[in-house]
Order: sequence, then C-alpha cells, then structure tokens
Amino acid sequence: MSKFDIIVLGSGPGGYVTAIRASQLGFKTAIIEKESLGGVCLNWGCIPTKALLKSAQVFEYLKHAEDYGLSAKDVDRDFDAVVKRSRGVAEGMSKGVQFLMKKNKIEVIKGYGKVKPGKKVTVKTESGDTTEYSADHIIIATGARSRELPSLPQDGKKVIGYREAMSLKEQPKKMIVVGSGAIGMEFAYFYHSMGTEVTVVEYMPNIVPVEDEDISKQLERSFKKTGVKIKTSAEVTKVDTSGDGVKATVKTKKGEEVLEADIVLSAVGIKTNIENIGLEDVGIATDRDKILVNDYYQTNIPGYYAIGDVTPGQALAHVASAEGILCVEKLAGMHVEALDYGNIPGCTYCIPEIASVGLTEKQAKEKGYDLKIGKFPFSASGKAKAAGTPDGFVKVIFDAKYGEWLGCHMIGVGVTDMIAEAVVARKLETTGHEVLKAVHPHPTMSEAVMEAVADAYDEVIHL
Repeated sequence: MSKFDIIVLGSGPGGYVTAIRASQLGFKTAIIEKESLGGVCLNWGCIPTKALLKSAQVFEYLKHAEDYGLSAKDVDRDFDAVVKRSRGVAEGMSKGVQFLMKKNKIEVIKGYGKVKPGKKVTVKTESGDTTEYSADHIIIATGARSRELPSLPQDGKKVIGYREAMSLKEQPKKMIVVGSGAIGMEFAYFYHSMGTEVTVVEYMPNIVPVEDEDISKQLERSFKKTGVKIKTSAEVTKVDTSGDGVKATVKTKKGEEVLEADIVLSAVGIKTNIENIGLEDVGIATDRDKILVNDYYQTNIPGYYAIGDVTPGQALAHVASAEGILCVEKLAGMHVEALDYGNIPGCTYCIPEIASVGLTEKQAKEKGYDLKIGKFPFSASGKAKAAGTPDGFVKVIFDAKYGEWLGCHMIGVGVTDMIAEAVVARKLETTGHEVLKAVHPHPTMSEAVMEAVADAYDEVIHL
C-alpha cells in the first residue's frame, strides 16, 4: 500500500490545481482520475466550448465582412472541422496538465477511486485490478455531470447533454435547448451561428435567470434580433423520440404546443458525482446532493475534505480552484481567510457575453440598501463602435450611504475579460469615487466601467 500526505480524488480544475498547490507546499501528493486529466472543464466543458464559440464568432465576422469594408465570398462552415479543432484544443490542454503533474512530482493514479474508512482510497483500473492507498488527508473533487429531468431522459442521440453537444457527427437543422443558463445560451449561440434553427425553452420568466433583470432582457433582445426563438415561463413536459426527430411538448401560459426538432439539448443544470465513491462507508455527511464542509472544506470526518461542484458553493471552475488552494494552504498551517462567495464573478460566453459579480439590483433593494445605479451603453463607446460591437452595457450598483460597490453587471463583446476590475475593487472595498478617479485608458471597452460609475454619481461625460 502506497502512503501519501495528500490524495486528491478527481483531476478537474479543482483537483489538479489542489494537487499542484499541495506539492508546492511540500506535501507528497497523488491524484486519482478515471478518465482524462483536466476533468470535464478541460475536456468537455469550459475550454472546448470556448473553442467552438470562437469558431462561431469568426464565422459571424466573415459573414458580415462588408460591414468592415471587406469582401469575403463563398464563406461557409465545415462543422466537422470546427468540432475537430475544439477537440484538439481540449487534448492540448489535457497534455498541459500531464506536464504540470510531472513538473510538480505528483503521482497520477489512473482508475476509479473510492474513499474508505481509516484515510484510505481504493482504485479500480479498467482491467479490474484494485489497489489501496492511504494518506493523511483525502480531498474529494469529483465534480458534476449534466442533470437529467424525469420528463427529459437523455438517450445520448436525440436528447443530449452538453458532452454530446460538443461532438455531434452531424449538425442538426433544428435544435431545442432546454434551460437558459450559461451552458444553454452558449450552445444556443454556437448552433444558431452555425446555421441551426434554435429554440430556447426556459422555465423561469427571464432567460439567464441568475443575472440582473436588465442583463436578461438585453440578452433576450440580442438573441431574438439574430433569429433565435425564446420561450420563457415554459416547461418541456414530455418528449417523443419514436420518429425521425424529436417532438417536445412544451407547456406555456397560453397552453401546450408541440415543437419538432432533430435534437433536444438538456441544459437544466448539473448533478454532483457523489454516488459510489464511498461516502456512506466513511460516514461523510451530505445534504441535497452536496457534501457538507466547513469554511476550510473539512467534512464531518477528520482527514476527509471536499471542494468544487460537490460542495454547496457556486459550481464554477474558478471557485473549485480557489477552494482547493485554500484547503491545502490551511492544512499547511498558513494564515488564510474563508472564501467570500459574495464576490465570485460569473461569466457566460455567448455573443454578447455576460459577466457579473455581487448583488443584482433586485437583491440589493431586498436587502434594504439606498442605491446609486449607473449604466453606460456600448453604443456610446468609441472602441465598441469602431469594433462594430455596440450591443450591451455596463451597469454598476452602489450603496448611496457609504459608496460600497454592491454589484457590477456587464453584457457585450469581451466583457468576461473586464469583470475582474470589479472583483478586485470589491475585494479592496473600493468606493465609487475611487473608481471614478482611477484613470481608465481611452479608447477601450473597460472605460465603460468608469463611465457607468460616473453615471451613478451624476458625473457622466459621454452620455
């Protein structure tokens, strides 16, 4: 039996980052992975989807070359080549993680891991061999998968999850996307841009329902303008896959209707991978599909920890990474502060992109704050106009009494690269006046942040 200081179960952006930081801190570390290093994020999520979206964006640019004074004739897409490029990007990133494991002297154990009592883990390989390992600390980072609804069972062919959506053999002519969170809207944009007729069905009154209402309404306008059909306050109650395509029964306020498509993409959230990994054997406590942990990711059983999607925090790659680093730094005896889950940025990478952090306007009002709210549209931004991307805006929300930056919400091309300013400013407890007096470069998209703050304080120049 091999003995380690730390064993990490799962090699996604939570697991592999945790393992690297543990090794940097001097822990003898092993990581267990049943598929490919990098987990869903690198192989079937964050990274390959961004490659698909970039192909779609380039295709859109080429189709509108005349808008930029250019000529591009007979422009077409090669769906297979687009998918192949995406897979190539994912494979390259996974190889990069392999390099990082070697560089940091982390032992990679291939197989299906299960935690056992006594700080042990068993690993079963594809050949059926089982090996037992032990560690002073075992960190569970097994992530999540596409959630299935009883009314929408996935068969992997006509009713699919995000994984199949990334590697379809043929481009569908018609697609129904159920769920309008980040995954749903990104795929809706990609397939529509490629030429598929897309209908989005959302149960809540607004698409991207976790976002500020102004953002939701702007995204709906932008999508509808391009031809995507959107049905809100709607629910798919059943699907019929017996024919050539799929017939989905959709219940709305107006009644029921049947939509026909080649493919239905279920994007209704995630299900944590906590089954059959030994939690019951060890006695690790769970609640509502999540492993219960304290501020430093210790479970109720000493020596066992959990990070990432399997815990109650936001199911985001950067959250999992931050949790893992915090967990092992605490184990190393470093002085660390608990993660502030109120200052976690969220990003959606369709076009226009969405990026946000902090409270929405509705949440801030419900908390009783007296607000100062500013908005600056990209239609008034020189950089956005020159780039041909004037859709969207930056919205900022401040506490009128103390100037605390309560929330920041952006929609537009490139905003996912801008939101970090608000995250850092909020972390440093920066006030609105301090942001306003920090000189922003011109012409840039980022100066829209300063202009939105100026609008909140009745000092806006370019509106």
